[in-house]
Amino acid sequence: MTTVKASMAGSVWKILVSEGDEVTAGQDVVILESMKMEIPISAEVAGTVTKIVANEGDFVNVDEPLVEIE
Repeated sequence: MTTVKASMAGSVWKILVSEGDEVTAGQDVVILESMKMEIPISAEVAGTVTKIVANEGDFVNVDEPLVEIE
C-alpha cells in the first residue's frame, strides 16, 4: 500500500478520484489550494484507490495522508 501525502499545507480543493478507481503513476488525484494557487498532487505508483482519507474543504498539513493506493 502507498499513501499519497500532502506536499504542502493547504485546503483540499478537489478530490479527483473515488475509492475503487484505477490510477496510473503520475496521475493527479487531489488538488490542494494554498496561497491562492492550485497545486495538483499525483499518485506515485499505479494501482487501485482503496481509501480516500481527506475530504474536500479539509485543511491539511505537510505529509498528511490524502489517498491510499494498493
